[in-house]
Amino acid sequence: MAANPIEVSPGDARYDALRRGFNQRWIATPDYVVVATTADDVVEAVAKFVGNPANSKRRITVRSGGHCYENFVSSGDVGVIIDVSQMNRVHFDPEMKAYCVEAGATNWHSTTQLYRSTGLALPGGSCYSVGLGGHVSGGGYGMLSRQFGLTVDYLYAVEVVTVADGKQPKKTVARKDSTDAALHDLWWAHTGGGGGNFGVITRYWFRDLPNPPAQVLARSVAWEWKDFREHPELFKSLVRRYGQFFEYENSGKLPASFGTYTYQDMFTLLKLTHMSSGKVGLTIQLDGTRDDSAARLAAFLDWITKDFKTGDTYHVAETPLDQAIGEHPAQGVLFIPTRLPWLTATQSLNESGPNRCGKYKSAYMTKGFTDHQIEAIHRHLTDPRYSNPDALVQVDSYGGAINKVGEKDTAVPQRSSVLKLQYQAYWTWGTDADKNGVYDYRDAEKDPGIAAPHLRWIRNFYQDVYGPTGGVPAVVDPARPATMTANTDGCYINYPDVDLLDVQHLNKSGQPWHQLYYKNSYERLQRAKKLWDPHNIFRHDQSVTVPATPVGLKGRPG
Repeated sequence: MAANPIEVSPGDARYDALRRGFNQRWIATPDYVVVATTADDVVEAVAKFVGNPANSKRRITVRSGGHCYENFVSSGDVGVIIDVSQMNRVHFDPEMKAYCVEAGATNWHSTTQLYRSTGLALPGGSCYSVGLGGHVSGGGYGMLSRQFGLTVDYLYAVEVVTVADGKQPKKTVARKDSTDAALHDLWWAHTGGGGGNFGVITRYWFRDLPNPPAQVLARSVAWEWKDFREHPELFKSLVRRYGQFFEYENSGKLPASFGTYTYQDMFTLLKLTHMSSGKVGLTIQLDGTRDDSAARLAAFLDWITKDFKTGDTYHVAETPLDQAIGEHPAQGVLFIPTRLPWLTATQSLNESGPNRCGKYKSAYMTKGFTDHQIEAIHRHLTDPRYSNPDALVQVDSYGGAINKVGEKDTAVPQRSSVLKLQYQAYWTWGTDADKNGVYDYRDAEKDPGIAAPHLRWIRNFYQDVYGPTGGVPAVVDPARPATMTANTDGCYINYPDVDLLDVQHLNKSGQPWHQLYYKNSYERLQRAKKLWDPHNIFRHDQSVTVPATPVGLKGRPG
């Protein structure tokens, strides 16, 4: 066992950087940050933490890439942060007959190390700096997912530092084919149950990984808000037809105009910005090795923008996506359809954005948008009382190979959705509230009003869109179908939103937060929690809870 894991304490020049992640809203004051380089470092760090009685009211948390949207890793009650970002190897493990990816590896580590040496890829996220420790455990998806499925659909095994007795942590390896029920439950819990629930993830193993297409065809376009302001019905048409396309494609009922074209290999990102941004953007990527790729791309764009043109007159014209939107950089060079090697195209989309504060919300949709939802989206994106070019809802295409996996096969139960939405609002401090001549997080602590307009806007936006289902994208209750709209399917745990806990004001659906994330999978996650972390050492505001009574326990950790 490693004798001396690296500990970064207050006074160390590194401390201020390591106690926070990318979302500058959340900054912790831990006693120290452990920079782990091996799983043994993690074991020792957890042992030291649980062995100190003074930590009974404090939390131990884990960071891989630092992209947690809420304060689950960094908050005032955190005593120790374990940073596993130095554990970032990717290699083939002959004993496991699987590819091993350490939990500190980022999407870019896995992309470059796997593809360059093997030609294989994890179908993971498009943001290069997201750490796989959290990304995989929440399900993981990206530009290849419609073609190949979710990241967890390839998960064979996971190594977790667990501490079932509350005293002695140990390295536990759980496999998909584990015959021990407790170990199998632990593996299953990491196929979408989210991070920070059961222990500290140190390694993953994947089997049967796909080969991405050698070439992809990419295009990014934008439309100016000034045109949509003159023709609001055309903005609404774009949103409606975009949703309808993936609804029809998922059901095998594309309009006859598409002929024999198929689109499972196509992934799209529609960025519906606040009008102060100036442009609405769309990025498209599909398999570029097919002879019909250019024609399929053109047919898709023509169909979703069908109403933009009357005769020879364009009411809304295509323009280059020449500005950064959300978490992605400008894509002006892709205005002309461009065929690129898959790795090159992936690199061009990679960016994590500047250092800033953010608030996020999510929704799964099983069908296209209702008229109510379209009207609400338009209303809030054109709200003249709010001005923020970095506020948007991003609508990702979904379905395809994702929906070929059973609802209970992994802890991600949303296997019938066709769209996945991420509501985003970003801001910087922008006010020297403490009058010290600089902008930093202390200004936000001094003046909560800095964040207030952004939080108010995104909360009102979300509540309005899902007003008919209690202000959230409720899961359809088979016992009460008449009380729910039929096109929402809950939320994504990797885009956590603590507002779902507020049942008095923000979540009036009658469905608790865990039902929105996990649907009927939550009881099984609780079973794993009861087995592997009954003392609730690993916890945050939306962690899986230890059930008060046994929930079908079938084994005990050995």
